[in-house]
Amino acid sequence: MFRSKIKTIFLAASVTIMAASLISYPQESFSASIRGLNMWWEIVFPSLLPFFIISEMLIGFGVVKFIGVLLEPFMRPLFKVPGVGGFVWAMGMASGYPAGAKLTARLRQEGNLTRVEAERLVSFTNSSNPLFIFGAVSVGFFHNPHLGIILAVSHYLGNIAVGLLMRFYGKDERATRSSRHRKFKIREALAALHRTRIKDNRPIGKLLGDAVTSSIQTLLMIGGFIILFSVINKLLFHLHITAFLAKGVDFLLSALAFPEMLSIPLISGLFEITLGSQLTSQVQEATLRQQAMVTSFILAFSGFSVQAQVASILAQTDIRFKPFFIARILHGCFAGAFSFLLWEPFYSRIAGSTAPLDAIPVMLQEQSQILSYSYIKLAEAGPLITIFALAIYIAILFRKLKQGSP
Repeated sequence: MFRSKIKTIFLAASVTIMAASLISYPQESFSASIRGLNMWWEIVFPSLLPFFIISEMLIGFGVVKFIGVLLEPFMRPLFKVPGVGGFVWAMGMASGYPAGAKLTARLRQEGNLTRVEAERLVSFTNSSNPLFIFGAVSVGFFHNPHLGIILAVSHYLGNIAVGLLMRFYGKDERATRSSRHRKFKIREALAALHRTRIKDNRPIGKLLGDAVTSSIQTLLMIGGFIILFSVINKLLFHLHITAFLAKGVDFLLSALAFPEMLSIPLISGLFEITLGSQLTSQVQEATLRQQAMVTSFILAFSGFSVQAQVASILAQTDIRFKPFFIARILHGCFAGAFSFLLWEPFYSRIAGSTAPLDAIPVMLQEQSQILSYSYIKLAEAGPLITIFALAIYIAILFRKLKQGSP
């Protein structure tokens, strides 16, 4: 009872301080809000919407169930999750935060995962997409497309390491699961696909409309969190709370022989990854290797903004948030360690300052350029895509309301 009262007082005081800060710093709050809005409608909305809609369609048509049966022999021994986890993992890597959480929650609601399996799966299927790593961070902030390779490799290797570690988490509720999935069975996978499609007997038009509505509702929620945490981050800076927290990080950075100037970018990155990565790139006192390690940690930890989005999605199910939060800390440590370990054998020898720019493999060089170019074009066309999608959403919503009215 006492702890509950303390929590109530803390939450009420926090909201009151935030309201007072908004009044005290209206211009700064407005600028931060615009910054968050631009990030959402230029990049986040247009990049995530197609993946969300297609994912809903694939689930409805039974394709995910088909993939799950085929990938069972791979996902179960490695990560102790069903084969459908392979689909969530791939979509999470391709589309970025928080697609892995949304798909995991959806599959949990469908009964394809137990709670423990869902908590394992969500811990390693939420990651930054290559478009953001190469386009925004490596090119936009560091002006170094080669750096995106080490950031991406460290990020995804860290995800795999978290997945392998989380396989030991929790007790299996289906420990005695039949071993009939030990081999790839196309016939059984096709049968599962057909059963799932028959069970979900919605017409294609209804399924598509539901997919669009559900996806845009989730993206509107994500946009709200992005704007909110952009404002919170700015207010914490002006209230000198960021500087105060950074003093506690100075000791850790000094122990690692890192410049103390990285403390404020690191604290900012704990709240919002974009601002944290940008500030890290501007620290001249740090070496590029140190900047890469801090940025890798920030990208892997994913920031409280993304974590709040995930918590909101998981709250719709019985999936607990605590394992996900612990996994983010582990992912940050793994990604930072991989950036350190892979720097000499991977980055310095291929894209170091002593090597010519064309020493990087052609395939990786082209991929980096394509992702960077795609990010720039997405930022240019993003607002139009967002407005068009919102117009469709309003039309579908209006039609549903009209059909529901007497």
